[in-house]
Amino acid sequence: MGKLLIVESPAKAKTIGKYLGPDYTVVASVGHVRDLPKSNKKAIDMEGFVPHYEVSAGKEKVLAEISSLAKKSDEVLLATDPDREGEAIAWHVAQAVNFGKKPVRRVVFHEITKDAILEALQHPRDIDQNLRRAQEARRVLDRLVGYDLSGIIWKKVRYGLSAGRVQSPALRILVEREREIKAFKPERYFTIAVQTETSKKVPLPLMCTEEPKEQKEADRIVESGKKGSWIVKSVEESEAKRAPRAPFTTSTLQQAASTRLGFSPSRTMRAAQKLYEAGYITYMRTDSTNLSKQAVTQIAVVIEKTYGKEAVLTRTYATKSKNAQEAHEAVRPTDASKLKAGHDDDQKKLYELIWARAVSSQMADARIMRTKILANVSDAKAPIPDFQANGSRTLCKGWLEADPEARGEDVELPKIAQGDPLTLIDITATEKFTEPPSRYSEAGLVKELEARGIGRPSTYASIIKTLEDREYVTKEGRSLKPTDTGEVVSTFLEDNFNQYISDGFTAEMEDKLDSIANGEMAYEKTLSDFYKPFIKEVKAKEKLEKATTLGDADPSITCPKCGSPMVVKLGRGGKFLSCSRYPDCDGALTIDGKELPKDKVIGIHPQYNQEITLKTGKYGPYVEVPTGETTGKKVKKPVLRRASVPKEVKPEEVTLAQAVHFLSLPRQLGMHPETGKTITANIGRFGPYIVHDADFRSVKAPDDVYTIELARALEILKEPKKKRGFARKKKAE
Repeated sequence: MGKLLIVESPAKAKTIGKYLGPDYTVVASVGHVRDLPKSNKKAIDMEGFVPHYEVSAGKEKVLAEISSLAKKSDEVLLATDPDREGEAIAWHVAQAVNFGKKPVRRVVFHEITKDAILEALQHPRDIDQNLRRAQEARRVLDRLVGYDLSGIIWKKVRYGLSAGRVQSPALRILVEREREIKAFKPERYFTIAVQTETSKKVPLPLMCTEEPKEQKEADRIVESGKKGSWIVKSVEESEAKRAPRAPFTTSTLQQAASTRLGFSPSRTMRAAQKLYEAGYITYMRTDSTNLSKQAVTQIAVVIEKTYGKEAVLTRTYATKSKNAQEAHEAVRPTDASKLKAGHDDDQKKLYELIWARAVSSQMADARIMRTKILANVSDAKAPIPDFQANGSRTLCKGWLEADPEARGEDVELPKIAQGDPLTLIDITATEKFTEPPSRYSEAGLVKELEARGIGRPSTYASIIKTLEDREYVTKEGRSLKPTDTGEVVSTFLEDNFNQYISDGFTAEMEDKLDSIANGEMAYEKTLSDFYKPFIKEVKAKEKLEKATTLGDADPSITCPKCGSPMVVKLGRGGKFLSCSRYPDCDGALTIDGKELPKDKVIGIHPQYNQEITLKTGKYGPYVEVPTGETTGKKVKKPVLRRASVPKEVKPEEVTLAQAVHFLSLPRQLGMHPETGKTITANIGRFGPYIVHDADFRSVKAPDDVYTIELARALEILKEPKKKRGFARKKKAE
């Protein structure tokens, strides 16, 4: 009757199906088939921490199909991903489907290639109960901590807020950096630049090796430089080697994709998942830098053929993660001879990045000649600091041949010798101020989480996405900035549950969960040792007073209505100042002490015959009008139409005609001829866009979101999706 092979995704099933003959039927579970119910009361039996799973919504048909196909098969093979999550999915399928007495085995492969799959089929095994129990422990623990911490925050801070076992330590890291920035006091200093020429009229810019803090000292150096005769004090040349970096782990892949491509971690993982399922790269969730012997041999052949035999230098990289499984591999191409792969722009760019890192990791060092020139005046009355110029040039590209983006720019310095005279062209001192530490980028936060042992490769993207979805952080350019709500939540947790969101505790808990996977610790004891003292701490905090205020406001700011002192409070739109006599007085100001914007009726909408109101929300000013319709079964609520006021329009100058114009959005442009799904034009948080089937595309001038037609929208949707981030120019070789 044949064999039934079960994987997670339809794309993965399609790729594997090409490699197996008619004796195999390949079907997808489409992710998890069971999960904990949303109600915490039913989810977990606290006696033994036994989870009660339910079939996930929409998965009844999937399980029915698997069951039907299993009846026609001699053997069932569970070929889900080679990690805890994959092991758990395999176990859930085995639990949810009655396979009877048919043999049910587990097969594992780290790349979707014909050879890897056929090899895996020769070595089936039982489901690894330690591995799936480790996933179950993490799921149960995250549910308990999330519900209990969120519950206390709802009661003591504000309803609707949330916390999590790994999410909250990550938020704390961002908030701590924000406090450093706010507490930072800039200090003045001066940089001194000199423009000189050699005897052959070749420009040589130099910078002072010291940065004086006082204007007087900066002026003295400048005056001495203007009056003195400049000579070269020394020229030092030294050859240095640049070794290639290890192949990608999940973490380093996310960091490099963020830095080079401007991808968020979740965007990187989406593209990597597609590349893996299509058979182009090895499994993308890994903390190992190991490469198989076969992969190293294959890469070496590609290097010799492309760059020459002298470019080959095979290497083994030590994996830094103490819990990494060396049986797993780093992220690499499954076929190094394939220079390009992927079905869309994101996949193609990410594949090129993965290929470059994997191939360059097995190449010879690059050799760099570094040059340092020191110069000074020869006849100053009082000595002044040296001035220097640093340069470098590439002697041998080595691994940079395969990864030229890592090269950087060569800085060629003129050929001069010690004692050569220099002609002064100009010397200037520039006043500057020290800057606070930078906010974390997504790549920076991933690196920091990994360094502190918080989370695991598969969780970094979801941690950051959760913080953004909860609106605890916002992105300013590439930086992550905590919102007022994020700061309040973190401060509350630090004040009351600091032990449980500390680096050490969180990292130790991750190690214990890894120990369950390794069979070194028991599931129930691990959870019990954590949860009993934790829930005791939570119950003790029930006695806390509700945090109705977040502290006193600046004493110089008083209530605009009664003149009383004001306090800081947290509203839906962030922090604001409230009268300390509330509710007896409802005086309020913005957090900066300015008057709160008031709702303003602009006029009557000609279509709905209802008042249009100008309001201010957390994302800026908008107009709103009731449509006259209602929604809701028990409690009827009016249906409201809202539209953002464009940034170039001053809210106080919005006219009735403009408001009606703004409220024409969202516009349904028509149906997509291929899918039959609606294409809509609108303005969102990040500006004008069109959307079709969850595919969002920006609308930029000269196109106008208010007038764009279906034909033009279809043209935009056909264009390759552009990456976010900064465009990078190709470096000249």
